[in-house]
Amino acid sequence: MAGKTTSSNKAKIARRVIEVLEYFDDTHKEATVMDIVRRYNRPQSSTSELLSSLVELGLLHKDPYSRAYSLTPRAALLGTSGQPELVRDGRIVRLMDRLVAQTGLSVALLSMVGLDAQIVSWRHGPRAMAATRELAGGVKEPLVQSAAGWLMLSTIARQRCEGMVRRLNAEAEEAAKFNFGDMMARIDACREPRHVFGPTGFSTGADALCGLLPRQPEGHPLVVSVVYGKDDKVNPEALFQCLSDAMRKCLPDPEMTTNVETFPNANAA
Repeated sequence: MAGKTTSSNKAKIARRVIEVLEYFDDTHKEATVMDIVRRYNRPQSSTSELLSSLVELGLLHKDPYSRAYSLTPRAALLGTSGQPELVRDGRIVRLMDRLVAQTGLSVALLSMVGLDAQIVSWRHGPRAMAATRELAGGVKEPLVQSAAGWLMLSTIARQRCEGMVRRLNAEAEEAAKFNFGDMMARIDACREPRHVFGPTGFSTGADALCGLLPRQPEGHPLVVSVVYGKDDKVNPEALFQCLSDAMRKCLPDPEMTTNVETFPNANAA
């Protein structure tokens, strides 16, 4: 029993570390202890201790005057060296920033975690819907509940995909169950165009244009979603053209880019 309790406590600590790091975004450049306490309903004493530990680890900086915390470059670069180039060199961030600037809409980056679609990053645009303002990185829901999820399922070999969809249906609550044939038809329709218009999911009631990012490792698809509401009067063709242009600009084919000139002895052993 003691072993289970220890494992549970370690999982809670890990979750709280991720929560702290994900608190920081475009609208939250800094945070006080009470900001974190209020956002996640955590005890003040343990939150203060956790933030101090993250400062010691070099993941947070504490301003000596305002006593506010902010992310350090180490936090930003942690784990990037093992990521695909599109993540490592910041091109995905530039893509999301460009889409927010051009459309004024919110933009999300999503990945597949088991049978769930998970928000990797959410950028709130000036025209962001009220229903999406609380969304942030880390939130998950079953893949079948969003267009981004259908798109990611379309990258899976059909036989395996069918097994995943059947399991999702079996595990869904009664009100969330779906027609298997209809769901497979939605997913199959995504296999060729690599983009789809459909529900944003996450209980937002919003729609989205979702596009698969190119050159991702097999089994690890990434989708960018441009999110809009019914009152946004979005022109689908114009929005698709905007997404296509942004991907060409920010995610060019590496074979089309100029090679970096190296020193004569750069590759010497």
